[in-house]
Amino acid sequence: MQKFEQFPEWQWNIPLHFNIGVACSDRHLGTPQADHIAMIVEDDMLGTSTITFAELAHKTDQFAQLLRNLKVKVGDRILIRLPNSLDYPIAFLGAMKMGAISVPTSTLLTAEEVAYLAKDSGASVLVTDAKAWVGMEEQLVESLRDMPNLSHILLSQTTHTQPHGCLNVLSLENALSVTHQCDASYNSKADEPAYLVYTSGTTGYPKGVLHAHRALLGRQPAAQYWFNYDDSLNDRIMHSGKFNWTYVLGTGLMDPLYLGKTVIVHEGKNDAQVWLSLIQKHQATIFIGVPTIYRQILQKTIATHQDIPSLRHFMSAGEHLSDEVLNQWRERFHLDIYEAVGMSEFSYYLSQSKYRAIRAGSAGFAQPGHNIKLLNPETLEEVPTGEEGMISVPLNDPGIFLNYWNLAEETAKYKHDDYFFTGDYAKYDADGYIWFLGRKDDIIKSFGYRVSPYEIERVYKGHPDVADCAAVGEEIEKDKLLVVIYVILKPDAITSPDELLAFGKQHLAAYKTPKTVYLAKDFPRTKNGKILRKDISPNIAIAKSSR
Repeated sequence: MQKFEQFPEWQWNIPLHFNIGVACSDRHLGTPQADHIAMIVEDDMLGTSTITFAELAHKTDQFAQLLRNLKVKVGDRILIRLPNSLDYPIAFLGAMKMGAISVPTSTLLTAEEVAYLAKDSGASVLVTDAKAWVGMEEQLVESLRDMPNLSHILLSQTTHTQPHGCLNVLSLENALSVTHQCDASYNSKADEPAYLVYTSGTTGYPKGVLHAHRALLGRQPAAQYWFNYDDSLNDRIMHSGKFNWTYVLGTGLMDPLYLGKTVIVHEGKNDAQVWLSLIQKHQATIFIGVPTIYRQILQKTIATHQDIPSLRHFMSAGEHLSDEVLNQWRERFHLDIYEAVGMSEFSYYLSQSKYRAIRAGSAGFAQPGHNIKLLNPETLEEVPTGEEGMISVPLNDPGIFLNYWNLAEETAKYKHDDYFFTGDYAKYDADGYIWFLGRKDDIIKSFGYRVSPYEIERVYKGHPDVADCAAVGEEIEKDKLLVVIYVILKPDAITSPDELLAFGKQHLAAYKTPKTVYLAKDFPRTKNGKILRKDISPNIAIAKSSR
C-alpha cells in the first residue's frame, strides 16, 4: 500500500445535460465576469485583439447559427485549421453549441494531411484562415472535391472569397455579420460527442480520439491540484502553445474560460523574449509551456523574478522537464515549475502540485477523482510498490475519451475489463510518488510533440528510391530529442540525403519532418526481420544530411 497523506476525496457532479460551448461562454452572462476579458491574442502581424465573455457568448451563438444556416446537423464534424486567434474559440465553441463535433487540426499540416483528416472525419465544413487557404488552395481543392460530406469552406481574416466548383467558399467575417437571429443552443447530454482530436497512430496514419462534453468536467481536479488558481484574483493565463494541441485546448482555452479566467496567447515568431514581454504587458499570473520554452528563456535571456513579478505559478507538460532546467529556474525565478502528464485520450491526470513537495523526475500524484491503478495487464492485478505497471483508468472516470474514431477494434483493444489501458507504464515509490516510464512502443516525444515513426516511414516509403526506412528519436542532449530517419535506398538510386530532407518537408508537418536523414545499408533486426529501433545509431550510417 502506498504511504502518503491522502488528498481530500473528490466528489464528481456530472449532470445529465452539459455542453462545453455553452459552459465556456454563456456561463458568465448575468455576472460581473461577463464584461471581463475572456481572451487576448497578440499577433505579430495583426497586433492585439481582445474579446469579453459577453462578446464571446454572442459570437459563438452567431457561429452556431451560421452552421445551422449551412444545413449542418447535430453530430456533423467541423474541421478547424486556424492560427491562434479570436476566431479559434468562436469556431471551436460555437460548433459544439449547436451540437456539431469540433475537429481541431494543426496549421503546420500539409495539404495532403488536411485532406486526409477531412476525409477520415467526414467533415462537412472546413474553417481555415485566408493565408493558409491561398498557400494550399490548388492542392486542397483537388483533394476535397472528392469528399461528398464537405460542402463549405469558411475563411477567417478575409472579406473576399470566390467559389471553387462544388465547394462554397465563404468569408467567416461576412457570414457572421449577417447572422442575427440565433436559435437556442443544443441541449447536449454530457456523454454526447463534443470534439475529435487526432493523434499519432501506430498504423502510419493519424488516429481520431473522440471526447464527450463531460471531458471538460473530468479535467476540473487539475484546476485545483495543478493550476493553482486564486479565486480572489482575476487570474491571467499566458499559454505559449497553439490551440490545436490537446494540451492547449484544455489548459489554454476550455478550462480557464469555464472558470472565468483571462487567456493570453501569441501568434507569430517563437522567441524567448516575446513571452517575457507579453507577461509584463498583460500582467499574467500563470504561465504554461513546454520544457523547450523554459530552456530557451533560461539560455537566451537574463530575466529574473524581478522582471515578471506578476507571475506566481508555472506549469509544464508535453515532455519531461529536466532536473537541470527545474533547478536553474528555481535559482533565477524563485518559483517551481509544476509538471503534469496526460494523453490525447485522457488529459493531464497526473501532476505535481503546491500541496506536496516536488520530487524531481517524478510525475507527482494522480489528481483527486482519478482513481488510477498500476496494473499488470496480464493478470489485471495491481503491482507492488517499486514495480512497473500499466497506468489504467476506470471507465467511469468522466475524463476518459469515448472511442477511437471509426476504429472499433482499436477501442476494444484498450477499453475492456472496466478499465482504459493507457499503454503507458509507471511505478510508485515508497512515499507514493508516481514515476512515469512512458510507453513500451516507439512513439517519439520531440519538443512537446508526440510523433509516430510509422507515419513518417509511411511517407518516406512512398518515395520511388526508398527501399526501407526507420524513423527514431535522436538525443542531442539530455531530455532533448530530434526526429531523424535512416533510409536504405534501392539499388542504382541516386537520390541524395538533401533531397530526402526536402521530400520530408514537402509531405510532413514541420514538427514531424526529420531533422537529419541518414543513409544506411541495413538495419539491426530480429531473427524474424523486424527492425530493432533501440539499436539504431549513427554508427550504421554511410552518409547523412541535416538542417
